[in-house]
Amino acid sequence: MALNDYIQKARRGDQQAYKFLLEKYWDDVFRFQKNLINNESEAEDITIETFARAFDRLELYNPRYSFKNWLLTISKNLYLDRKAANRRRQQTSSIDEHPHLLNIPDDWEPEDEDILQTKLAELKKALSELKPAYREVLEMYYFNDLPYKEIALRTGLSMSNVKIRILRAKALLAEKLRK
Repeated sequence: MALNDYIQKARRGDQQAYKFLLEKYWDDVFRFQKNLINNESEAEDITIETFARAFDRLELYNPRYSFKNWLLTISKNLYLDRKAANRRRQQTSSIDEHPHLLNIPDDWEPEDEDILQTKLAELKKALSELKPAYREVLEMYYFNDLPYKEIALRTGLSMSNVKIRILRAKALLAEKLRK
């Protein structure tokens, strides 16, 4: 069966066709990312994202061009997006500047500073334990006050995926803070 046949079947939702495409091109995409990042874990994350995005947008693939090059272009764009997000994250204001996120009452006393610092340390620790994808959307939503639509544009996720990721991230963060 020709490659375009597998692509057509995948467009119709055929799981075997997805599996074939994933297995055929996984090593190429992973090696490409590994050369860019030199971090196996991150390379694997972006490779997974590459195939997820490609399979979500398979109808956009033009068979006149190389499928492998199309995947590598998606992968490169994801890498660049992640790199830009890391740069933005470094420029993002510190959590120290947002004590309102800790639900500290307006009438708190300076003697309560130890409590505030303890809560802040707990929140920072819990945030640092989240996967980068979850931490990123929470920071955009809460620290940068970005609406879902803007987060979707910056991350390349759909609006529904942004909402789900924020809900999941909040649940994971709350669970970590309860411990």
